[in-house]
Amino acid sequence: MNWQDKKVLVTGAGGFIGSHLVERLLKLGSQVRAFVRYNSRNDIGQIRFIPSDLRKELQIVAGDLRDYHAVGNAMKGIEIIFHLGALISIPYSYLHPREVVETNILGTLNILNAAREGRVKKVVHTSTSEVYGTAIYIPIDERHPLQGQSPYSASKIGADMLAESFYRSFDLPVSIIRPFNTYGPRQSARAVIPAIITQVLTKDKISLGSLLPTRDFTYVDDIIKAFILIADSDKSIGRCINIGSNFTISIGDLTQKIVNILGKKIKILEDTKRIRPTKSEVYRLQADYQMAKELLNWESKTSLEEGLKKTIDWISKNLHLYDAERYEV
Repeated sequence: MNWQDKKVLVTGAGGFIGSHLVERLLKLGSQVRAFVRYNSRNDIGQIRFIPSDLRKELQIVAGDLRDYHAVGNAMKGIEIIFHLGALISIPYSYLHPREVVETNILGTLNILNAAREGRVKKVVHTSTSEVYGTAIYIPIDERHPLQGQSPYSASKIGADMLAESFYRSFDLPVSIIRPFNTYGPRQSARAVIPAIITQVLTKDKISLGSLLPTRDFTYVDDIIKAFILIADSDKSIGRCINIGSNFTISIGDLTQKIVNILGKKIKILEDTKRIRPTKSEVYRLQADYQMAKELLNWESKTSLEEGLKKTIDWISKNLHLYDAERYEV
């Protein structure tokens, strides 16, 4: 696909992954409209880190995914939609499950309805590896059962099923991208890698949740490439596609790797308030990305060591944006 002058909408554009995707699309020459959640501070989120010469080409629209009128207006004239907008914090979903369900399910329904009415050429809906829950078998392929182990994961299962239903019921050209754990510059301290890095940079002991779960981490640049390839490919329509590295590491070993890269000696403490309820914790995730390789010729190119060094470098230069003493829900 020639992305030059393509009219593209990105929901969740102010978020970590969304801002990187917006930047990439602007570099490709697309006409990008960024949908961000309205707030009275006029805070555009991580979009502020996009270089100003690119950002001036961006159209920013504020609203709420739960408001169909706002979504419909944002969709006008759009050819391709990347739907990343969601409430993504698992701890927050324990506290406010209704808000999470309304945003993630009703918001997705609004996107799909507006896309159908607007006859868009492609919808790329963003899922999450959390929908699988703790692995029943590994590596996890797209046929693995879905398990709602948190209100967040349950809401994303619902959103994914809606996206699939609009493809099956109305021939809406939908593809579902299912990234495993993404990391890189601009990520908030809500996520485990920035939480570890910020504490190691500033303290002599750090507090984390359980050190036992294993995760499949993929660097953000590789994830953004997958988004573009999925949007490009007709073979992806009607499919859900895993994006991950097929390499896992425990949170404990990940912490030690970051400590070693920074050359520190750190005491690691388990903080009970950061530990998920036992039946809600996802203990094992490992991606089978064979479908992505076969359909898209996609593979993760950035090693964990390389990606961590890039992330550490960015956080070190922007440490004022983080509060290492605060547990971000």
